Amino acid sequence: MDIQRIDFSKGDGLVPAIVQDANKGTVLMQAWMNEEALQRTLESKKLCFYSRSKGRLWTKGETSGHFMHLREARTDCDGDSLLFLVDPAGPACHTGEESCFDADPAGGQAGTTPAASWDRDLHFLMELEALLDGRRKSDPDSSYTARLLLAGPKRIAKKLGEEAVELVLEAENEDKQRFVEEAADLLYHLEVLLLAKGLRLRDVVSELRARHGG
Repeated sequence: MDIQRIDFSKGDGLVPAIVQDANKGTVLMQAWMNEEALQRTLESKKLCFYSRSKGRLWTKGETSGHFMHLREARTDCDGDSLLFLVDPAGPACHTGEESCFDADPAGGQAGTTPAASWDRDLHFLMELEALLDGRRKSDPDSSYTARLLLAGPKRIAKKLGEEAVELVLEAENEDKQRFVEEAADLLYHLEVLLLAKGLRLRDVVSELRARHGG
């Protein structure tokens, strides 16, 4: 990130910083940064903010240990807002919630709405992708995923084909749970094959989006 592109003058030396979970896509919190906080964030790879109430810099997690490890930093088109994609080491909110936007002042949980639940279910595929990718370093004798990745794309593709046939056969039956289980097996092996080919789920989504007209 080119700090010189950031317009700190609009907010009297401060710009809003939105923090998002890099794997789940969940918006975790919003805080403020001045130029020094941004510089420290980029250097340390841990998110540092400016506290307007205390008048000083503070690193998220300096007390709780729930640091936010920087993966990517972006700025908006006007250069007056920041977006950080992070790997959180714990809950973002002081209440113990994963996100500061989970707490509902009315007493409920914002994350329990059907839309939010569906969104989290989809984000689990990305969480699973990251988990499977980490299995590369596991012992093949104890990890099925590690054995597949070690065997290579050809072996994984063969297994994926077998799972696809099983799913098709199960589609003729009335047992929906068994069909879901076969579909899960298919998705799992597809994710592993994509990783073996150096690809990600987002590559498939990008292709679908392009076919749909962007």
